[in-house]
Amino acid sequence: MSWPPPPTRRRTRTGRAVRSAYARTTGGTTCDACGAEAEWHRTIRGRWIRMEPGDWPIAPIPPGKRWRIAGDGTAVNLARASPSDTCRISHVDVCPTNPAPSDSPTMLALWHRNTQRSPS
Repeated sequence: MSWPPPPTRRRTRTGRAVRSAYARTTGGTTCDACGAEAEWHRTIRGRWIRMEPGDWPIAPIPPGKRWRIAGDGTAVNLARASPSDTCRISHVDVCPTNPAPSDSPTMLALWHRNTQRSPS
């Protein structure tokens, strides 16, 4: 067996795949659907979410799609923020296997970038 072992998946009662706590410590991963790089983070409600790498200016990102990663690695959805703040974006919002986002030119550009990287 190689070390470190690969992150494990288990199913919750809702049927959504969830990574173990070890997954956060292994760094980035790739989306199973499109192959884009993303990072797993646990939300404050205990679910796991893939986040796009990097910070983005908060102004062009619609409310409800803005995330911050707390010091302990927890993903927190931002209800309010200063216009000078930065935020993270959920990968599901810019994954090319989902419809193109129409509410933000920045998110649409990321969606197109991921489309170009997607295996055909």
